[in-house]
Amino acid sequence: MKKHFNIADLFELVAGAVPEREALVCGDKRLTFNELDERSNRFAHYLQQQGVGAGDHVGLYLYNCNEYIEAMFACFKLRAVPININYRYVGAELSYIFDNAQLKAVVHHREFVPVIEGVVETKHPIFERLKTFVAVNDAFDHSLDGLNNAGLTAIEHESSIESMSPEHDFGERSGDDLFILYTGGTTGMPKGVMWPHEAVFFAAMNGAGHFHPDGPLKTPEEIVRCKDTDALRGISLAPLMHGASWWYSCIQLLGGNTLVLDSNHKMDSEQIWRTIAAEKVNMIQIVGDAMAIPLLEGLANVKDELDLSNLFSVGSGGAVFSESKQRAFKENFPNCFVTNNFGSSESGQMGTDNGSKKTASGLGNFPRSEVMDVLVEQEDGSYRHAEKGETGIVSRSGYIPVGYYNDPEKTAKTFIPVDGKTWLLSGDAALLEEDDTITIFGRGSNCINSGGEKIFPEEVEQALKENPAVCDALVVATPHERWGSQVSAVVSLNEGQSLTLESLQDHARKLISSYKLPRLLCVADEIQRSASGKPDYKWALDLALKEIG
Repeated sequence: MKKHFNIADLFELVAGAVPEREALVCGDKRLTFNELDERSNRFAHYLQQQGVGAGDHVGLYLYNCNEYIEAMFACFKLRAVPININYRYVGAELSYIFDNAQLKAVVHHREFVPVIEGVVETKHPIFERLKTFVAVNDAFDHSLDGLNNAGLTAIEHESSIESMSPEHDFGERSGDDLFILYTGGTTGMPKGVMWPHEAVFFAAMNGAGHFHPDGPLKTPEEIVRCKDTDALRGISLAPLMHGASWWYSCIQLLGGNTLVLDSNHKMDSEQIWRTIAAEKVNMIQIVGDAMAIPLLEGLANVKDELDLSNLFSVGSGGAVFSESKQRAFKENFPNCFVTNNFGSSESGQMGTDNGSKKTASGLGNFPRSEVMDVLVEQEDGSYRHAEKGETGIVSRSGYIPVGYYNDPEKTAKTFIPVDGKTWLLSGDAALLEEDDTITIFGRGSNCINSGGEKIFPEEVEQALKENPAVCDALVVATPHERWGSQVSAVVSLNEGQSLTLESLQDHARKLISSYKLPRLLCVADEIQRSASGKPDYKWALDLALKEIG
């Protein structure tokens, strides 16, 4: 049977090449590639028995666990589509995702049974399609009887697979099969980004080229080259519901490496470092400062008692990774590669900044290429390629998604034609430099207009974090009588530190222009961010507005 650049095909090739190599570690559970493959086959057969087939959607309403990875591969084996569900969703949010994603089955932790029952009680029409619920056991003992009594099929996960076949007896797949990633963005309800397998494999996973000198694959069968390389061990610290973590997990497993997951439901940074030491982890994947800050704080408490000598890479993606936090990791691990990866749910990995080039402003810099460029909007609403020295929106062509699920209007606004090619508008403002590189500033939708000057919050936040008193920071726009909007900073402080607006301005003035300086300071105990590391700008704005009355 022909193999394609399909994630299930690629994983099965890897599992066949290194069956006894350790694939997955999560808490006290360990699986070899062969075991992970067989358990995924069994669950795929169960889903198939429940009527799930090619193109059907299966929700993953789970904390980090081995069952998350198993269910993902099970769906891909059937040419079905796993859907990431934020485990914080309740009520209307959960009902929305069940409906918008048109789910046919849901795999969930038992903890969430009461929330699911609450949605079932609404008698939403979605339950004419959504009939199957598979519960992964945890510390909760909620009965599944309520779901079964409602005419649904609810079963415990291990029971669902115990009598199923471990064999590979699935049909031929395609590189055009879909991988849908739901992203909350900064406004509105979450939308599903539709990635063909081949596109996401090359755009977000580098075509299995991270761990081999020959670079990305040229044929699917080449992926078995992993058997000739030593297995590396990488830990993903974000929830699997986050695209950066989901993709990193695929990168590790499709590279024939060992994936370590943090099984804790809340971040315990000291325990994470103990896990990194015990598992001899080589690579850490984080999501920006939301994880960097507590990790560095925890490291200070346990570094002297742990052997962390196996660590050689700290990489971040999916959120701002400030220069001050990158520098702190380099100081603690001088022989480590510390990288700041730029990308999004829609773009995959756009570029990597390793700090080799310093720019006067911006969050980072990476090379322009045939598929990465800056586009400028024209008066008629069309776009053109930027000239050197122009600012526009960083954009990608080539391997890109095919649109948003169930949202043709948003698709048309985001995926646009330029010179005969389709380009994805990432939404991030960027400058095309004179040396043909791209400097990225941040999300254009968050841009602050103060007296006609455009100010990017992420750039100001990075400058504020250089202040030794500041632990974390968010920047928002609040009303100003003369300028329309002013820059307002919400910060948390390092232990034992104090801060005034004047001292904050004085320090930041060394790094950014005076018109970008905060005109208002709010000090909070802790900066609010989502579980996936995204900044909660609404919370910060509410706090700033209260400060000015």
